[in-house]
Amino acid sequence: MNENDYSKDNPWLLPEGVDELLPPRAMRVEQQRRELLDLFSAWGYELIMPPFIEFLDSLLTGSGHDLDLETFKLTDQLSGRLMGVRADMTPQAARIDAHQLLREGPVRLCYIGTVLKTRPDAMGGSRDPLQLGAELFGHAGIESDVEVISLMLEVLRTTGVHDLYLDLGHVGIYRGLTHQAGLGDEIEARFFDALQRKAAIEIEELLGAADIDSTHRAMLAALPDLNGGTEVLQRAVEELRHADKSVREALDELAAIATSLQQREPSLPLYFDLAELHGYQYKTGAVFAAFTPGYGQELARGGRYDNIGRIFGRARPATGFSADLKALAALTAEPVQTAAAGVLADWTNDAAALAEVRRLREQGERVVWSLPGQQGNGGCDRRLVQRKDGSWAVEPL
Repeated sequence: MNENDYSKDNPWLLPEGVDELLPPRAMRVEQQRRELLDLFSAWGYELIMPPFIEFLDSLLTGSGHDLDLETFKLTDQLSGRLMGVRADMTPQAARIDAHQLLREGPVRLCYIGTVLKTRPDAMGGSRDPLQLGAELFGHAGIESDVEVISLMLEVLRTTGVHDLYLDLGHVGIYRGLTHQAGLGDEIEARFFDALQRKAAIEIEELLGAADIDSTHRAMLAALPDLNGGTEVLQRAVEELRHADKSVREALDELAAIATSLQQREPSLPLYFDLAELHGYQYKTGAVFAAFTPGYGQELARGGRYDNIGRIFGRARPATGFSADLKALAALTAEPVQTAAAGVLADWTNDAAALAEVRRLREQGERVVWSLPGQQGNGGCDRRLVQRKDGSWAVEPL
């Protein structure tokens, strides 16, 4: 899209990456939204509706630099404080758990709402996704991670995506290794960037020039290749045998999550990538993403982000996931539903006709008034007609 597309001659064009849903797809997405709310409720997750805009320091709590760059900012004319339009609802859920609900024990929250981003997550992606998600606060064990992953998979199946595989990682492995090696901030940042691109030659040169011993260098250099099926975990135990306790505990957690998922989802393919660090700035434990063959981007993602509510006075363990409902609806193989056939009623003030229209609608019928001068049948296959005795009946068109 070039700058001429935004000229005054085309005032109806939407900004790049901002889209809208038209009939009948909008109704399909709304139907899926209702189904997902019922699913969340069946799993014990309570719906929250956070504001679309709030003070920036609250909105970005614990979320890291990436979310800051994605957030539209403006000045509140009442308070003079900087505000942000939410780009992610997870920090809002954390604020509600820590500051509003103040409950003890596990709290399960869910949400579905529009977020706005300054830039898309991927090339050609949406900047106004309809974000759905679930967060589980107050439990630090792998059981809550497994529950959230299982719910995420069920959400995807509910929207019509059934051929799934799961990508698993753990930011504690990378964090523990870099801390143990004593990498300085500058070198660590460069290593992080190269690792995300799996730039093997660049990683080798960078570690070769770093002031670290051969043992730590070998463990860090092994990370890009520690990806694949469940056998990767055993390879990692061997490759990282000299790592400290935090790394070994992270590997144990991944193995425990995998074992539980294999019992609950025996046909689900599991893929491990120990260099996967999405959300590293605020994630603290296991990270996961769901994919489907033939689609190059993740369908949903999540992970553990303990202590995000610390600034609100309650450092609670937390895990959750999110996805874009509009993107999921576009993937589904189910046909987009067209407007249901219904009953066409000629415009009238006749009391009996009005009562019949009301009765039909209460029974679930779609009744469309035919306005004076209107052309077409409004997508209806029947008509409300008045019989000779004055009564009203529905007949085929």
